[in-house]
Amino acid sequence: MNRYRIPEIAEKYMKYDMIQSFTELPPLSEPRLRILHAALNGQLTTAKHSELFTLVTSLVQVGLDTHDLIDTDGQRRSEREMRSRQLNVLAGDYFSSRFYQLLAQAGQIEMIARISGAVSEVNRLKVTLYTKMRSLKVTAEDYYSQAVRIKSGLFHHFADLLEGSVSRLWPELLNKLSSCEVALDEMRRTESWERFRSSWGYWYIIQVGTDEERYKLTSASMENRYLQGLVEKYGIHSQLLQLLKQSGQEVKTIVNRMESERLVDEMSRIVDHMLNTLGDHVPALNETR
Repeated sequence: MNRYRIPEIAEKYMKYDMIQSFTELPPLSEPRLRILHAALNGQLTTAKHSELFTLVTSLVQVGLDTHDLIDTDGQRRSEREMRSRQLNVLAGDYFSSRFYQLLAQAGQIEMIARISGAVSEVNRLKVTLYTKMRSLKVTAEDYYSQAVRIKSGLFHHFADLLEGSVSRLWPELLNKLSSCEVALDEMRRTESWERFRSSWGYWYIIQVGTDEERYKLTSASMENRYLQGLVEKYGIHSQLLQLLKQSGQEVKTIVNRMESERLVDEMSRIVDHMLNTLGDHVPALNETR
């Protein structure tokens, strides 16, 4: 049984002075990675590769998430902002490429093809979503479902390596777990105008708000006080919190349907820890600003 230590191992591939000086890397997806490691580690056919497969998945995910930090706005920037932008490009490419090296060294050529295919699919989903957003042809519901698909996309292909009830339940489990993470991410995005733009709350207000509110949302900037007024008026936090709680409960229900008691216990602990951790953020996010 391999102890989960992906953050410690991944750190040596991610901790570089140049990157830390000019930009901030996105965090690892602990819930998805822990669930993946537990599933792979719980069966004889994949246990010996559970750490390697989870590690390379974490690096590819960080690479994709780092590329998402790149601001495509064409306005003039300071030298430091330009350096940060360049490092986001290079760091994302670097993290994405390390999985090739690690898997090739281990002779896992088939896994390279699997992950490469998953990356292509995630990028296709992103392009489709961004195209709809640019033309203002996306609803809040469309945005949320696509965000869940994008967040879970890198992990779906592991279903073919799993067995029994874990394999059958994997897509559903992964989608509901990703929904929890999307809900929390979207709650955090209400904290500033820069992050709120093109978020779930943004598209929800575009959909149901007044003409004046829609006009202000599509402008170049917005005062944080006005933004927080909109967030409170349309109950953005409470709606996302409800989605979080509902998805969390569905995750626990799915886990309890698995055949292995040991795996049920382990995954239940992971889910409980995730929900407790997420809950710690909710009061702060609901404060009136």
